[in-house]
Amino acid sequence: MSFNIALWLSQDAITNGAIYALLALALVAVYTVTRVIFVPQGDFISLAALSLATLQAGLVPGTVYLLIGGGLLITAIDGVAVLRKKKLKRFAAIALENIALPAVIAGAAVWSASRPEDILLQVAVTLAIVTPMGPMLYRLAFQPVANAPILVLLIIAVAVHYMLTGMALVFFGGEGVRTQLLPDISFQLGVLNITGQSLAVIITSLVLIVLLAILFGSTVYGKALRATALNRTGARLVGISSEFTGRLSFALAALIGAASGILVSPFTTIYYDTGFLISLKGFVGAIIGGMTNYPLAALGSLLVGFLESFSSFWASTFKESIVFTLIIPVLLWRSLTTHRVEEDEEP
Repeated sequence: MSFNIALWLSQDAITNGAIYALLALALVAVYTVTRVIFVPQGDFISLAALSLATLQAGLVPGTVYLLIGGGLLITAIDGVAVLRKKKLKRFAAIALENIALPAVIAGAAVWSASRPEDILLQVAVTLAIVTPMGPMLYRLAFQPVANAPILVLLIIAVAVHYMLTGMALVFFGGEGVRTQLLPDISFQLGVLNITGQSLAVIITSLVLIVLLAILFGSTVYGKALRATALNRTGARLVGISSEFTGRLSFALAALIGAASGILVSPFTTIYYDTGFLISLKGFVGAIIGGMTNYPLAALGSLLVGFLESFSSFWASTFKESIVFTLIIPVLLWRSLTTHRVEEDEEP
């Protein structure tokens, strides 16, 4: 391998690793706050990329109907409960959040579909469609069993993943898509040909990581998430709602997944189930961080990017196997160095 080839491979590794780092941070955030190993994380990637491609084709994506349907279902469940208690103001708030807001987003999607040349509008609408699906999933699938054992939550997460994958197939079919975010511009840096798309991926990923660091370190909401991650019972005793932090962590996961899908779709042909494989590589990074350490998870994701890139040169047929094999020594090391603690079940 020459030095120039190593530089080219490193460029790909950094671009891919930036995406994996975002996904790893989302997985760690959800797990530490809710104890859910969020298998459907990759589905947000596929849904966002396919929705953006549909808008660019001048059509309204099927995810709009999924958003509206989820909102109606939540309104029916929560609305009946508050109406029985005659809390009309609370019912109005529920209807506004779960019916009016999805309706506004649906209208924006119809308007965006009529303006296929407005890329920024399409990106904003795609994020608006996919991001609310995170809190909706938490409310419908995980909140009712929030105190269940981790294994039960994992089984539910797998079921949700298959449900979303099936819906993506119904809405978008089996054809793969690619999107166009930026003009086809590039510039030379030595032997490297750096495209505007890859530069946008790296810059956007860094911006999101910095914003997440500010959120967790300097805002009330971030401190609520950190408190719940450290001690869910103690956080609840001081007035922090575990339901709120759960919905917030799922919203962050959906936002990161949607942003990742938008960023990778110009490079990778996205099918209805492509996001799952991409998120698994972020999961490897999260495992390196022990599913709790944000900086170590980000560094582990960069390691995954480099391992994948250089494996594609030396043994392209086995690159996926090599990447996922990285989990084995990490898990072995953690099993030998970590003392087992009984899971703290809540009543």
